[in-house]
Amino acid sequence: MDEQSPIAATLAQVGSRLRRIRAQRGVSLSALAEATGISKSTLSRLESGQRRPSLELLLPIAQAHQVPLDELVGAPEVGDPRIRCKPRVHHGRTVIPLSTQPGGLQAWKSVIPAEHNRPDPVTHEGHEWLYVLSGRVRLILADHDLVMGPGEAAEFDTRLPHWFGPAGESPVEVLNLFGPQGERVHVRAKPQSRAEPSA
Repeated sequence: MDEQSPIAATLAQVGSRLRRIRAQRGVSLSALAEATGISKSTLSRLESGQRRPSLELLLPIAQAHQVPLDELVGAPEVGDPRIRCKPRVHHGRTVIPLSTQPGGLQAWKSVIPAEHNRPDPVTHEGHEWLYVLSGRVRLILADHDLVMGPGEAAEFDTRLPHWFGPAGESPVEVLNLFGPQGERVHVRAKPQSRAEPSA
């Protein structure tokens, strides 16, 4: 036997919820029928689960009881969408996580102080996307040496030697997305000539 879908399960509970709300208000089926214009027999069948609830039936009932429609159907409450960010310092960089689920794609904001401008390329499994919020960011990726400004983004395979940090004497702020697979949407900065100074 197939398990009942969440929608079907919610609809199956509407009848008992309608009966309970009406009983709590001390309203008879006849009085509710008069207030809503819905026949007493239809209301009775709704409450017993013999009639499938519809918006045309539920809206007048919600108005008559002066309750929100979601109270009649038992819609799940929307949880608090805010993320409680707890900054931490990692290798001298302030990292603020922006995602709460473990594993998969991770998002965070990094604030990198000006003194962390000495390249130290690393490699590891994964894919990364970064977006410059403020400052000038130097990105070294394999043989590429790039300078990116606010509003520019880059994405790369982290198995390539890479490093990013301040390109000047000011701290930088970047948004990072990292995961086993990344979205390949990006804007590349113009390559900086090796002859040009990086600071």
